[in-house]
Amino acid sequence: MAMTLITTNTETNAASSSFTSSIDSTYKLYIFKLIDINPATAGGLFGFQANVDGQSGYNETITSSAFHARHTEADNVAQLAYGASFDQAEGTGFQSLSYDATNDADATMAGELYIFNPSNTTYVKHFYATVNEMIRNGAGASSNNRVAGYFNVTGAIDEVQFKCSSGNFDGTIKMYGVG
Repeated sequence: MAMTLITTNTETNAASSSFTSSIDSTYKLYIFKLIDINPATAGGLFGFQANVDGQSGYNETITSSAFHARHTEADNVAQLAYGASFDQAEGTGFQSLSYDATNDADATMAGELYIFNPSNTTYVKHFYATVNEMIRNGAGASSNNRVAGYFNVTGAIDEVQFKCSSGNFDGTIKMYGVG
């Protein structure tokens, strides 16, 4: 299957990054590549949400689970943990992809979000993401975050937005269609 670049959003000090067109029945899979995402506020959670066709507010119902693996530069913490405070059970908030990002000048996060068959009007819309970030903990650490779930809606999703829970961010987000 070929991957087709649809849109690139390059953000500087942005409150959010929205993809409001080209999510349609052309592709059964949409991949968002997150490149050098750097939050302005340390500890701000970077996440995403969607809109069903004709809706607004980026508040669709999500059920998800999350976990992360962490390791510090000093080799004094190594952890694999379920992220209970980062999952949702029929929640309508932004789904976090990060856990505790630092805003150090040399720190970024990068990863991918997959959304399956968003235009289908029969089934829920599944997603999963893998994101790696440098987290703040005083010594520097890598955190590999895994999130998976579904939008509990049968309407067609046609918009996706990314933002931090507090503050703005810099970075590039590319949207691809696969199929």
